[in-house]
Amino acid sequence: MRHYENSVAFLGTWGRFQLMVFFLLCSTNLPNGTGSFSLVFVTDTPRHRCRIPETNLSQEWQQAAVPLEVVDGELLPSRCRRYRLDLLRKFSSEGLLPLRDVNLSTVEQEDCFDGWVYSTEVYESTVVSQFDLVCDQHWKQPLTATIFFLGVLVGSFFSGLLSDRFGRKPVLFATIIIQATFTLLQIVAPSWQIFCFFLFCNGLGNISMYMSCYVLGTEILTGSARVVYTSTGVCLGFALGYMTLPLFAYYLRSWKTLLLAIGLPGLFFVPLWWILPESPMWLLSQGRVAEAEVIVKKAAHMNRVAVPEKIFGDSNLNVNDERPVEHYTVLDLLRKRGTALTTVLLCWDWFTLTVCYFGLSLNTSQLHSDPYISCFLSAVVEVPAYFSCSLAIRYAPRRLAVGAVFLTVGLALFFIQLVPQSMLGLAVALEMLGKFSTTCGSSLLYAYTAELYPTGLRNTGSGVCLTVSRTGSCIAPFIIRLSKNFLGQGFEDPNVEFDFVYYNICPHVDIYFKYLPYITMGTLAICSVLTTLFLPESFRRPLPETLQQIPKRKWWAFTVVIECLHIY
Repeated sequence: MRHYENSVAFLGTWGRFQLMVFFLLCSTNLPNGTGSFSLVFVTDTPRHRCRIPETNLSQEWQQAAVPLEVVDGELLPSRCRRYRLDLLRKFSSEGLLPLRDVNLSTVEQEDCFDGWVYSTEVYESTVVSQFDLVCDQHWKQPLTATIFFLGVLVGSFFSGLLSDRFGRKPVLFATIIIQATFTLLQIVAPSWQIFCFFLFCNGLGNISMYMSCYVLGTEILTGSARVVYTSTGVCLGFALGYMTLPLFAYYLRSWKTLLLAIGLPGLFFVPLWWILPESPMWLLSQGRVAEAEVIVKKAAHMNRVAVPEKIFGDSNLNVNDERPVEHYTVLDLLRKRGTALTTVLLCWDWFTLTVCYFGLSLNTSQLHSDPYISCFLSAVVEVPAYFSCSLAIRYAPRRLAVGAVFLTVGLALFFIQLVPQSMLGLAVALEMLGKFSTTCGSSLLYAYTAELYPTGLRNTGSGVCLTVSRTGSCIAPFIIRLSKNFLGQGFEDPNVEFDFVYYNICPHVDIYFKYLPYITMGTLAICSVLTTLFLPESFRRPLPETLQQIPKRKWWAFTVVIECLHIY
């Protein structure tokens, strides 16, 4: 049996068939791009304060009923506390003292028993304002994003197994339907718990759809078409969808109408089932030679090229004969030492990259006072990143390119803490450099991972790596929370400034340690530079079809590390 790429070389690289597959698969990622980061707007926390009932209190006393606190250097009404209304009613109704003569700092405070008033300056409503995820319930806000990424984690694992078992195409369209359906169902959720259940199911189809689309295009396309698709095409489809998200959110300020606009377009891609083909490479790995040849013949007809008498197999192999089928399971990733080590190292690199990518992406609301501009900047920076990645995939060895990405991310995040407060623009530029590098690294690692596994294990191996990486996306919302106001109560003296105060010592002071997320992510990135050295090289090598064809690693990296340790 000849190698697949040699067998279909007569089709050419950029014929009508390849162009159709390229653009249709890229377009399926548009709703994925809008849906992946919709939580930036859907779960954002608007400014809020305690609701004060209008009864028995004058307008003057109502305004004074909420104490002031310092939030990001600005004096604002307290978000989670108010003065005891029964005492204020007593002062107001009995007229014991005028307001100007009352020392409110001596008046006891209480929780917001009557709910909250939310600012509509930025959003008409969000999930936070809908279900009151503030103050003693503030932990539910980052947990909401974590639940979504838990769905992504589970989906990335099982979709890989299902895709290798039942095919790339069925899993792709199943996940398209799952993502669109559960996005729409979130709108009618009557409680936060049910909303999170629908959000978890939505996550099942998120990265699963992206990975199935990625692998399908990788296996159908060959040569330069595959390189452009893996490094730029499929990623640009995601980025374009991501760039439209702040546009939708700007005009649709209610979280329900935003989800409606994000969910509906996904259903428009279902008719592509009758247009897009299954992966011939996967069909061959399953012994379904006849079906693979039918697809290739249709491609030849579209490209208007002659079809050889025998496309796959030797001259003595009939078209209807079945080739031996190699069945792999997830355990095959660990049977051989080389494959097991490759999987472990890839999982670590994926975990680090995912923590950094989602940590920086979800933190974009802190870059600018306008969250729509922040999100748009974060999306725009991905476009040049994908083009840079395309050049790296064409001309740079994989280990060198991935190692350079992690080094750039680590240095950029470490340098942020050295930037003076007066040079905010430089800090934003460094954070955007980190986002640029993590985006470039994501595209590189997708290509690198797909190149290191054989056909029967490609989706399974990629799915395992993505599953491990999603633990990083699950903790990313809490990592970036370290730099935000973590408590619902603030310090009431605007003349006192705090950089970091332990909660156990002073529970009424906001906790700030703005550089801890950057230090954490930067450290992970620097460690990944070292682990990348021990991965095998796949640059300019054909995709492996069996375990025996997996690229061999060179152990020079171990020698370098040992020598360095010996020197010190």
